[in-house]
Amino acid sequence: LSESSRYSAGAQLAHWLTALLLLGAFTVGFYMVGLESSPTKLRLYSYHKWTGVTIFIVTVLRLGWRLCSPPPPLPASVAAWERRAAAVTHRLLYLLVLALPLSGWLMSSAKGFQTVYFGLLPIPDLLAKNPPLGAALEAVHEALGTLLLIALALHVLATLKHHLVDHQPVLQRMLPRRRARTRA
Repeated sequence: LSESSRYSAGAQLAHWLTALLLLGAFTVGFYMVGLESSPTKLRLYSYHKWTGVTIFIVTVLRLGWRLCSPPPPLPASVAAWERRAAAVTHRLLYLLVLALPLSGWLMSSAKGFQTVYFGLLPIPDLLAKNPPLGAALEAVHEALGTLLLIALALHVLATLKHHLVDHQPVLQRMLPRRRARTRA
């Protein structure tokens, strides 16, 4: 695989960091909602919010990077309809990865719970306290989370299909280059 057909090291780092952060945010999010009110639950909500803020920041930086460093073209063997589907899915992923933390921020603001990033940096509320709006935004946040999980599943399944079925180097483009072993 040539260097021109691979994502840059920075793009790879941002991709895998986002994947790891999303895994953590979803895991904590699903776990925390089932807990009874407690200091542990409040701490997990803070971790979830901090992770969401970090995902938002990484995604904004990633989009800036992408404007300066366009992604490499897909292999020529990828069908035209798959190229279009990939473009739509990537745009949807970026949109959702920005919208989900934003909806969480709006929800927290409306519910009267300010986000204090890592317990140090207060993030201003975007809305005044409004419990009915907070409840509506909670439903939006959950719906966006579901949509993101579906889009992520499509992304992963498409990547695996290209890798395992079509034997196309789509996955390798986002993996660090393997170093050749030297014999002693």
